[in-house]
Amino acid sequence: MIYILLILGFVLLVKGADLFVDGSSSIARALHISPLLIGLTIVALGTSSPEATVSIIAAVEENPGVAIGNIVGSNIMNITLVLGVAAFLYPMKVQNETIRKELPYTLLVSVVLLVLVSDIALQGASQNLVTRGDGLIILLFFVIFLYYIFEVAKRNRVRNKEETKKQVEEVEQEQVTTSWTKNILLTIGGLIGIIFGGELVVNNAVDIALSFGMSEALVGLTIVAIGTSLPELMTSVSAALKKESEIALGNIVGSNIFNILFVLGTTAVIHPLSIESKLIVDVFIMILLTVAVLVFSRTSFKIGKYEGIFLVVSYILYTIFILIRN
Repeated sequence: MIYILLILGFVLLVKGADLFVDGSSSIARALHISPLLIGLTIVALGTSSPEATVSIIAAVEENPGVAIGNIVGSNIMNITLVLGVAAFLYPMKVQNETIRKELPYTLLVSVVLLVLVSDIALQGASQNLVTRGDGLIILLFFVIFLYYIFEVAKRNRVRNKEETKKQVEEVEQEQVTTSWTKNILLTIGGLIGIIFGGELVVNNAVDIALSFGMSEALVGLTIVAIGTSLPELMTSVSAALKKESEIALGNIVGSNIFNILFVLGTTAVIHPLSIESKLIVDVFIMILLTVAVLVFSRTSFKIGKYEGIFLVVSYILYTIFILIRN
């Protein structure tokens, strides 16, 4: 029964995120919000909402290993398995100035996270702890990111008047056939599914972990991380198949930024997180993989099939490593 409830929780998370993205994106388009802004904020937030829900619930229920493990594990999966599969299906061109700036910002906030969770090594403290103060600092980085995105969206509208005109015409056509009530209900229904699904995933995943002698951190890095990353995987693969490489890459990079800044920041403010020392290794691995993606995007300005294979193999090796470590 516990496995059925876990699967049901994942289904609610994935379907809830899908409904939330569809509903909120339609509302945003109807309000003439820039597609770039939609992709980097609403879609990224929507696909990160399972991570947010699971981590917050885990923190409140005093399962910090699941909370931080979910965030780090999801980010590693996003920049390895998700990005690798999408790049293998269709090479991703990294020409957009925004994406090329977001990748270094992702690296920056990852290093900030490493510093904040290294209390024992840096301060000689008795434990590694992400306090409410740390959470507020992380949320300040999130505010800076949002300000940057809004500025980019404004410049994008100015530079692409013809494209914007075409998009407005499409929006006007969409407004004729799309119901505001339907989109609002989709958004609310999606959030409800995410919340209930998150609770089922946390409670049952922890029970399974304990029954098999697994640590909270391991279940967060594996089972929970894979489940909450399914929206990113489906969104990016769908975008790659449609040859919308910037959407796929933007979703992955944006989701990783949201996971660290919004999800971790909010979670820490609600409930301080005690971090296992071995999780610092996972944060360091996340940084190294982010550097690899940054190098790929800066050299040939694309992430092709060979890079995709490298990233997928990296995820397989990482999974083997954490299973052996446990």
